[in-house]
Amino acid sequence: MIKRIFACTILTLCAALAQAQSLIPAPPQLAATAYLLIDAHTGQILVEKDADKQIPPASLTKMMTAYIVSEEIEKGSIKEKDQVRISEKAWRKGGSKMFVKVGDRVPVIDLLRGVIIQSGNDASIALAEHVSGSEEVFAEVMNQQAELLGMQDTHFVNATGWPADGHLTTARDLGTLARALIADHPQHYDIYSEKYFSYAGINQPNRNRLLWRDPAVDGIKTGHTEEAGYCLVASAVKRGMRLIAVVVGTDSDEKRAGETQKLLAYGFRYFQTHKVYGKDDILQTERVWGGKEPEVGIAVERDVFVTIPRGGEESIKADLIIDGELEAPLTKGQPVGKVVVTLDGETVADVKAVVAEDVEQAGFFKRLWDAIKRFVMGFFQ
Repeated sequence: MIKRIFACTILTLCAALAQAQSLIPAPPQLAATAYLLIDAHTGQILVEKDADKQIPPASLTKMMTAYIVSEEIEKGSIKEKDQVRISEKAWRKGGSKMFVKVGDRVPVIDLLRGVIIQSGNDASIALAEHVSGSEEVFAEVMNQQAELLGMQDTHFVNATGWPADGHLTTARDLGTLARALIADHPQHYDIYSEKYFSYAGINQPNRNRLLWRDPAVDGIKTGHTEEAGYCLVASAVKRGMRLIAVVVGTDSDEKRAGETQKLLAYGFRYFQTHKVYGKDDILQTERVWGGKEPEVGIAVERDVFVTIPRGGEESIKADLIIDGELEAPLTKGQPVGKVVVTLDGETVADVKAVVAEDVEQAGFFKRLWDAIKRFVMGFFQ
């Protein structure tokens, strides 16, 4: 198998400047049980402490409840305008409430806002029953979805985060779920930035204090129980970079907001998301044997982003590896190799290289002529 390697260095600067710009101080030490800072585009972990320690998620559970409801809406199984009848179980549930009443019929989208903004336990149970028939069956769906997302250390028992034996997750798994919320259901993600929601004449604020303090913050969810402490999963966007911070187990509402701010500030100050290639970028052209066209452009299957120290573009190297010679017919999007992106010698992205356009097979005489040329060239090589 023949492999050709094409390397490019992006924005080369002088070595002294590069060294000065790549100096990064140690991350802040937070007063929390566990925490995590992640680049939402790339999934790169920037800061972590005890990120795999299992902890009770409290109302951060409702992130999964909301995710599944959005999934069901997207699949067409339910609709935003569907009227959900409120059960006695949903109405009686304690803790934070949307204040629905037994027998009320409430649109799915209003209940979704009640879950996300007001952290309503009643709204969560009502939606769980509407989707799956019961909260217990819905919890099984939550666990199936967690497995699909790769949340390996998570187990859900209910839709609310109400304390229960075996109802556990980790900061890492919550980061995975947050990325999925943002990427998979952008049509509902805007709800996480809404500061207030009124229902039945009761206007309640979003419990995420950072929505008032930092205009870059646009979500996601708070949680609190005596065992879990005060928790927050927050996301913010600056200069084209989206960060997700997961902070669990602080000792006050104010502390969870303040500690999360420290984490986000550190990430934005010292790191950046860099777009190496766009999906439609032609990296180079390759010879095609037996095709109507003699060459074809090579692209990447998706946009390629990497997380790098701020100002560290000069340390990126991209290698295009073509797996053998190309023969027609070729179909647009057909994998023919890969692009490996490294930062200071460490692989940070590995993406399929694909054909940028269709190439039809040539006629008999053109294919015969190409075959002769390949034989002759191979003989001399």
